[in-house]
Amino acid sequence: MIVLKSILHNLAVVAVGFVVALGGLGLDRLFALAEFRSISLTVIGSVLICIGFLIRAWATYFFYKNHMRVIVTTAQETLLTSGPYHYSRNPLYLGGNVFIFFGAGFLLGSPAALVITAIHLPFVDLFIRREERQLNQRFGEEWVRYSRSVRRWI
Repeated sequence: MIVLKSILHNLAVVAVGFVVALGGLGLDRLFALAEFRSISLTVIGSVLICIGFLIRAWATYFFYKNHMRVIVTTAQETLLTSGPYHYSRNPLYLGGNVFIFFGAGFLLGSPAALVITAIHLPFVDLFIRREERQLNQRFGEEWVRYSRSVRRWI
């Protein structure tokens, strides 16, 4: 049941990535930006989406396994440090906001979608920094040790 829940949750994130890319296509047309298409870019986009989906599914699996919610506004009761959290402090953002969003932009050949994705990443980083302050308050030294040993992104 946890695996299915993780998969379904992340299909929604893939859908959001495509909504962003479709919005990018609209902007491409509005500003007469040339779409780019090639088999190589289609493969790159598909691979990025698959990698992002797998990273997110792995990360959400750890959340659900530990009886945690994926979308919250306060620090959780458990500090995850294993699985994908052993390699990145933010595999959910990495998989979705980076891999899936860029992948959808490449797959649909939208320059504007790639720009939108790149522009929104500093805002995601602000969210991450707010979350990290909450984690520091909740977990103290445990968080400090973890944050020193695992990178924010990769």
